[in-house]
Order: sequence, then structure tokens, then C-alpha cells
Amino acid sequence: MNASPEMNFDEMLGVKLEVLRREHRDLDEAIHALEITGRPDVLTLRRLKKQKLALKDQIVRIEDKLIPNIIA
Repeated sequence: MNASPEMNFDEMLGVKLEVLRREHRDLDEAIHALEITGRPDVLTLRRLKKQKLALKDQIVRIEDKLIPNIIA
């Protein structure tokens, strides 16, 4: 079989999805670490939560592209 060394569009989306999920987990850990400190920086916390939400939106959009919308 002739396998192309290049990735197709779905494979690229899959890689991007994994990167975004990793970034989302990292932000979650950073937020948690800030929250357990005595007095977290409210502005930093708000900024991190906003970034996390934006990542989640990107993750959902990519998942929608990768998972076919089958109505049973």
C-alpha cells in the first residue's frame, strides 16, 4: 500500500486536538495551584480561566469536525 508521509486534514486536526487538550489540562492545574494558595491574584486567575474557556471552545469545534453528526 502506498502510504503518504504527509498527514491528512483529519490527522492534523487530531494532533491539534491533543495539543489543545494538553494546554487545557495545564491551565486547569495552574488555576488549581493558584486557588489553593492563600491569596490568589484575582486578575491572573480570571485571565487563566478565560484562556481555558477559549481552549475548550476550540476543542469542541475540532471535535465537531472530527465526529460525524449522525442522527439516529
